[in-house]
Parts: sequence; C-alpha cells; structure tokens
Amino acid sequence: MKKLITWVDIPAVDFDRAVKFYSNLLKLDLEIFDCDEEKMACFPSGEGAISLAPGFVPSENGPIINFNCENDLDGAIDRVVQMGGKIVHPKTKIEVEGRGYFALFIDSEGNRLGLYGD
Repeated sequence: MKKLITWVDIPAVDFDRAVKFYSNLLKLDLEIFDCDEEKMACFPSGEGAISLAPGFVPSENGPIINFNCENDLDGAIDRVVQMGGKIVHPKTKIEVEGRGYFALFIDSEGNRLGLYGD
C-alpha cells in the first residue's frame, strides 16, 4: 500500500518563526521556497511543508497531524515549550497495547498538532 497521507500543509502567519519552530522541534533542515505570495519550507521526507499562502489560516480545531518522535517524545515535548508552543494534552499512554504515547500541542502559529512515540 502507498502512503496514506501524501502531503501536509501546516499554515503559518509568521513564516520565519514557524520554520524556526519546526526545524528545532523535529531537528530537521527544511528546504525553503519563496514564490511571490507563497512560501514553503519543505520537510526532507517529501511529506509536507510549512506554508504561507493566501487562505492558509492556522487553527486549533482542524485535523490533527501527528509527528513520529519514536525515541525522543519527551525531548520533543520540551522543545515545543522552548520554541514558544504550548502543550494542550500531556504525554498520555495510548490504551491499545503496544501503541506507545502521544501528546497534543499548539505550535508557534496557533495550529493544534500531535506528537507520537515511545
């Protein structure tokens, strides 16, 4: 089966702040594209980007995208707070056996997202 999710756009209102937030949170180098009214900072995996574009509005109530933080969930939670985000649901054991833990956070732009790991 191919990937279920092919692309994720995470809206930003302050592009530089959002790029810094996600670069530090996920310990990634993002490739930046500036196209007149639109800017994108693409994840190296090719699965999505931080996007600044007309009509892209951050929200706490949209879909929940979960980032895989395998062996560094606690570190990722700490980095959310360090980078100006907010944890809105603390690290919680998923009740299904062998499914690990998750946490929900609000990013620097006001989007609600998740972290998943051990």
